[in-house]
Amino acid sequence: MQHLSGELLQGRVSFPQFFLLGHISAAQTLSMTEIAETMKHTTAAATGLVERLAKLGYVKRLQDATDRRRVLIRITAKGSSLVGRIRQHMIERLTTVAGVLTPDEQVGWLLIYEKIQHDMLCPQDS
Repeated sequence: MQHLSGELLQGRVSFPQFFLLGHISAAQTLSMTEIAETMKHTTAAATGLVERLAKLGYVKRLQDATDRRRVLIRITAKGSSLVGRIRQHMIERLTTVAGVLTPDEQVGWLLIYEKIQHDMLCPQDS
């Protein structure tokens, strides 16, 4: 995890900003309202996250072609590259962790991971 923290720090991106970049990367383009909902923040707080990412060149703002009042956020090539590097490092670390566990421990760890992921993404179902 030390290297992952270093990568986030080196890119001057916080974990919440990386989390947001991952969502924008998956969708390619999100509105500020969608970002606020994803992050469970107010639109004003989400704007602060996006502003920092835009200053670093990881995202860019666009006007919606059908509604000029609506601002869309799109990930840049630089942002996609950062997300890819961090995800690759996470995969490498998880593979290392899984390698020291027995098959039964791997199953148990996977069940815990899935529960945490579900509870974080769908807290109302818990």
